[in-house]
Amino acid sequence: MEKEDPIARLEREKAEKKKSNGFAVVALAIVAVGLAAALAIVGTRDYKMVKELEADKADLSERIETLQKEFADLSSDYDFINSQLDSSREEVAVLVSRIKSTEATNRAKMRQYEKELGTLRSIMRNYLVQIDSLNQQNQKLSAELSSTKKTLAEATGKNQELEAQNKDLSSKVATGSVVKARGIVCKAYNGSDKVTDRSSRVRRLAVELSLVENDLAKRGPMTVYLRVKDPEGNLLLDGTDASFAFGGEAVAATASREVDYEGSEVDMIIYVNDIPQYEKGVYTVDVYSVSGLLGTTELVLR
Repeated sequence: MEKEDPIARLEREKAEKKKSNGFAVVALAIVAVGLAAALAIVGTRDYKMVKELEADKADLSERIETLQKEFADLSSDYDFINSQLDSSREEVAVLVSRIKSTEATNRAKMRQYEKELGTLRSIMRNYLVQIDSLNQQNQKLSAELSSTKKTLAEATGKNQELEAQNKDLSSKVATGSVVKARGIVCKAYNGSDKVTDRSSRVRRLAVELSLVENDLAKRGPMTVYLRVKDPEGNLLLDGTDASFAFGGEAVAATASREVDYEGSEVDMIIYVNDIPQYEKGVYTVDVYSVSGLLGTTELVLR
């Protein structure tokens, strides 16, 4: 075998080395391009994922802020629900703050906040159902109360009407039960028990009257009183100190007489004695019972 020239060998090795280095550069270039492409793909994918996560965070923030506004607008007429609402509003406010301060790429936290949002929305629905139920109950109770008041007012009106009727009836009965008198006549008698109109000869007066029949009147003893006034208006007193109650006060009487009244008509005479003297003029005679004035008559003496 022919021995290779050393110079030729060196050139050959140099060429082979150069060729080998070229292959390496090409390989490295291919690898670099592949790596760049891979990095570009990964970077694009990560960028897209971050954008999606940020969009999810924005959506979550919008929903929790909407819920926060709904809680702020919700109110009730019930103190115990208002107290619970205040507590729930604080929870919503805390969740809003936590979402804003958390990175969108923190998926675990975002999933946790999503669950908390769902829980708070369920609580909101429960409040709405509870408030609506209480409002319906209150409307029903208000309607029942209004009906009860109306019934009570009607009953009160009927009672008042019945009381008025009873009062009117009682008044009519009381009025109807009063004994009345008729045929009241006053006569003057002289010492011979003869009627006279001469004042100087009068010794006594006699007042005749009839108590009218009345089935409603009280049965039993009944006293009739006379008040005789002279022409000057002075009350004549016969010394018996007769008196009766009238208008809540004790009233002096000239004379009186008690009879037994049983509802039937009673004729009676009341005498006035022991009057020292009579003057000329018109004498007024008023007849009373404890129920009031029974009638009036006059006597003229000359």
